[in-house]
Amino acid sequence: MSTVFIGGSRQISRLSAQAKDRLDNIVSSRFKVIVGDANGADKAVQKYLHDALYKNVTVFCSGERCRNNLGGWKTHNIKASKNLKGFEFYAVKDREMAREADFGLMIWDGKSAGTALNVLRLIRAGKKAVLLDTPNKQTINFKTSADWDKFVSQCSRDLIDDLRKRATTEEWAPHQRPLQPNFLDTPEVTSTEQSHPVTINDALAAKINAALATGNPASVVDTLGNIARAQGMTQLAKESGLARESLYRSLSASGNPEFATVFKVIASMGLRLVVDKVT
Repeated sequence: MSTVFIGGSRQISRLSAQAKDRLDNIVSSRFKVIVGDANGADKAVQKYLHDALYKNVTVFCSGERCRNNLGGWKTHNIKASKNLKGFEFYAVKDREMAREADFGLMIWDGKSAGTALNVLRLIRAGKKAVLLDTPNKQTINFKTSADWDKFVSQCSRDLIDDLRKRATTEEWAPHQRPLQPNFLDTPEVTSTEQSHPVTINDALAAKINAALATGNPASVVDTLGNIARAQGMTQLAKESGLARESLYRSLSASGNPEFATVFKVIASMGLRLVVDKVT
């Protein structure tokens, strides 16, 4: 069953006929819907699905409390550091949704950097996305990084600066992941993909040791995940022999990897676990 990440701008409180048609297609196809809990487009989508009596919905929230869950659906609470504020706090949820989804539908006000970034996150994960440009009544389809580059080339300088500020280094970096297989298309094959070895310096190794010393598994997973995403999950998957999507899930904020996975990740970073007697 396909999973679709539906998101949008907070400034959109009413869905266009175009957006409603897309939602009707999703409902009739019985796709699993994952949607955020924000006001605006998220809430409007929730209301439309609730009115349609659609049950196959999961609401994603950053932190322990959901702001909106109009259908009383299952929730997925994503752990976010209390040190994060504003868009950084809610971006934790958005990144996890992009990783879990098979494709995305974004309802855009023509200005929101957050909504556009969700398209980028999907593209970076090898997924496809549709952006409904509500003010201009346009539909923009994203299949490859070239589609994203074309979109950015037409954006205002202020929007591009905002996108750069909000995106992580890995999100903004040139696309290096193959497009996901799709039942509608033959995957494109590119010969320009570059591989770079995973390199861990002393400072990063110290961070991992500090996380291990806490005895908190969540801290270890969070530290490994941050380093893995910064270094490049594709190369890490290649060196560890683990599936990239599996690594994304295991090393996410809500991940619970097996010890064998943690061991392989650490080994692929050129490190080894050493046991010391507590004094």
